[in-house]
Amino acid sequence: MSTTVSPTSMDREGAHTSRVIKNPLTGLRWRRLEEPLGFIKLLQWLFAIFAFGSCGSFSGETAATVTCKETETETNLISVPFGYPFRLYRQRYEMPGCADIEKRIMHLNGDFSAPAEFFVTIGVFAFLYSMFALVIYLRFHEQYTQIRRVPIVDLCVTGVFTFLWLVAASAWGKGLMDVKLATHPISLLSPMPVCQLEKATCSTGTTPYFGLANISVLFGFLNFFIWAANLWFVFKETAWNKPSPNKEESAERGEAEDRQ
Repeated sequence: MSTTVSPTSMDREGAHTSRVIKNPLTGLRWRRLEEPLGFIKLLQWLFAIFAFGSCGSFSGETAATVTCKETETETNLISVPFGYPFRLYRQRYEMPGCADIEKRIMHLNGDFSAPAEFFVTIGVFAFLYSMFALVIYLRFHEQYTQIRRVPIVDLCVTGVFTFLWLVAASAWGKGLMDVKLATHPISLLSPMPVCQLEKATCSTGTTPYFGLANISVLFGFLNFFIWAANLWFVFKETAWNKPSPNKEESAERGEAEDRQ
C-alpha cells in the first residue's frame, strides 16, 4: 500500500527547512587563539586600539598669568586648550593690554599634525588588518594552511607593519617632545611684548599634563615589538619553513630501500 504526501505538507516542510539559519560561529577554530599565531594577533588588535585611541583622544591646556605694573590689582589669566591633531598655530589666545601696549591676538607656534596623524593612521590600519587576519585564522584556517601564498602574504604584511610601527612611534615620540616645548607656559610668555618690555609681571600657570600622550608613544613601541615577534610565528606557517614534498618522498624512499 503506497503512501502519498500532500503538496501542502511538502511545502510546509520545505518552508520550515529553508528558514533554518546557521550559526556563523560554528566551524570557528577557537584553538587558534591558544596558539602563538592567533594569541599574538589578538594582542596586536588590542594594542592598536590603545595606541591610536590614546593619541587621537588627547587634549590638554596650558596657562599663564599677566599682571600690569600700573594696575597690579588686575591679574589676567591666559588659558589655551589644544589637542589632536596638534595644529598649534590655530590655537589663539589674547595678550592683555598694558600701558601703551594694546591687546593683541596671538597664536601658539608649530604644526605637529603630520607625525600624530601618521601614528593614528598606522594604528587604525593595524587594527583593521589584525581583525581581518583573526577572521582568516578562525574561519578559514584550512585554506590558510593549504594555500601556499596566503601565509607568505601574511608574512609580508606583518613585516611592513613592523617597520611602519617603528617609524610611526619614533616620529610621534619626537613630535610629542616638540609639542611639550611649544605648549609650555614659558612659550606663551616669551613672544609677548608686554613681558619683554617689563611693563607687566608675567608668571607661568598650569603646565599641561601629557600622561595620555606618553601612553600612546609607549603603546606605539609595544606594537613594534609585538609585530616583530610575530614575524617568526608567521614565518613558521609559510612553505619556506617546511620541507619540500620532494625531499620528504626521497627520504621515505631511502628508508624503504634500507629496510629491503
